Order: sequence, then structure tokens, then C-alpha cells
Amino acid sequence: MADPAQAISAFLSAGAAEKNAARNTSLAYGRDLMDFAEHCTDLVQASRADVEDYLAHCDAQGLSKATRARRLSSIKQFYRFAVEEGWRTDNPAIRLSGPGASHHLPKTLSPEEVTALIDQAGQIGRTPQDRRRNLALIELLYATGLRVTELVTLPIAAVKGDPRMILVRGKGGRERLAPLSDPSRIAVTFWLRDREAQDDLARRAGKPVSRYLFPGPGKEGHMTRQHFFVLLKDMALRAGIDPTRVSPHVLRHAFATHLLAGGADLRVIQTLLGHADLSTTEIYTHVLEDHLKDLVLNHHPLAKKAPELKE
Repeated sequence: MADPAQAISAFLSAGAAEKNAARNTSLAYGRDLMDFAEHCTDLVQASRADVEDYLAHCDAQGLSKATRARRLSSIKQFYRFAVEEGWRTDNPAIRLSGPGASHHLPKTLSPEEVTALIDQAGQIGRTPQDRRRNLALIELLYATGLRVTELVTLPIAAVKGDPRMILVRGKGGRERLAPLSDPSRIAVTFWLRDREAQDDLARRAGKPVSRYLFPGPGKEGHMTRQHFFVLLKDMALRAGIDPTRVSPHVLRHAFATHLLAGGADLRVIQTLLGHADLSTTEIYTHVLEDHLKDLVLNHHPLAKKAPELKE
């Protein structure tokens, strides 16, 4: 298969069918491979030297370790697929090691800053309905730690009946339960009344009704991640917080950080965040350092002050 676009399309289609890869993950793989294809003369028959040269090119561009590691991973998976399909007999990237993703401590917000954001959420919007929607958005995000895509694509059926927990479909189609706080349930209840009123008007006018809790005018039928990102920046600005410090992912980090600081078990946080591997969740343990030190120094029997030695 000589056409790189067709080869990449076949790889992505197989990944979506066999592994139920998330749409955003497939798009990222596609972008990585198209960039690599532009760098080499023959994508399918590229050599190890071609891959090494491309990785050096990415490094020279100043791309982060995480981005370079993901691109190498995309390339390795593509050639594994190429071998399975019989396009070639070897994987030229199989023995190459990536730079390794940098394990930065997650950026987060204090509980007081999150409270300030929530206070502003209910005041932003042209109409009372917009303001109730915005409050429901941020209350849900902080109460559950959802990824932004999971939030904006949440079906309206998930919250009907005032549930204490909602079913979330995350990366790779994995499902998990997320408990709702009382403030988030109240905010969702008020927004749901507005949604039902909107749906009634749409039905009377013979218009289709969105199945999403947070509908949008686009072809996908739900609010876009970009729209919510802009809303969140506006909330931060009005709350007196630097907008560059605030994003949906930062609020997800705040959810995990605040739970851990409050004594939640790391395995529970892993489940709530939808992490497939506990090692992904362990990056949050930095928030426990002071707590653990205090616990050992004040409660461990060997940490008690030793008697002074006499000469």
C-alpha cells in the first residue's frame, strides 16, 4: 500500500474496531502519523534510520517529551499493524526507546478558588437558562472529575430521576460510576427543568430533540469542548483567578487532589477518574507528602523522642 493516507486510514479503522479507541485518541494518532509521513519518502517502507531522523527532528522543534513519546508510540503501533497486514516483514521502530513522558505535578486550584469559580458560574450567561446550565456544568465537573469530553457528551438519560450516581462512558468505551454531590444534583435538577421545557417547545415545532444534557448547535449535537473552555476562562476572570491557570483538566486535577487531601484512598481515586492503570493516578500522591510526614512523626511508636544519651 503506497498511499500513506490510505494506510493511516486503514490503521485507524482497525484500531477503532478492535480496541474501541476513543475518537480523540484516533485523531491524535492520525495527526502524528501524517506528520511523520510528510517527513519520510515512503511511510509503509520507512527504515529505522527514517524513524530516528524524525524523532531528532521533533526534538529540534522543541516538542515536549510527552508529545515525542506519543508520536513514537503511534509509529510503533502503525508498524505493528503493517506487519500484521503483511505490508512489510519487520517493525523498524520496535527497538527504539522514547524520551519518556515528564511526570510533572498536576496544576491544581485550592478549594477556595474552586468555590469562587462555582459562585461565578451561576452569574454568567445572557439568560437565566444559560446561567443555570453553566452552574450545572461546573458543579458536575468538580463533583465527578469527568474528562471534558465525558462532560459535554453526557446523555440526558444519565441524570434523569435525580440519581445519586451517574454512569459514565470513558476512554476506550470503559464504563464507570461517578457519585454526585448534593450541590451538583441540585444544579442539574434546575437545569434539567429548563432542558425539558426546551424539548417540549422543540417537539411542538416538529424539531429534533438532543439526547445530550448540554446540547449545542453543531452537527455533533452537544456543547463543544472549546465552548466550555471559553466559559471556564470567563468564570476564572470574574472570580479574580488568572485564566491561564484554569482549564477543564485543571478542575479534574483539583477534584482528585482535594479528595486525596481529605483522606480518600488512591484506588478509589483511580476508579473515579477512570484510569486504567494505577500508575497514572500515583502522580497525585504529592499532595499527601506533608500529611504522611505528620502521620509518621506523630503516631509511629518509633518516632517518639528518644531519651537523651548519658556519657
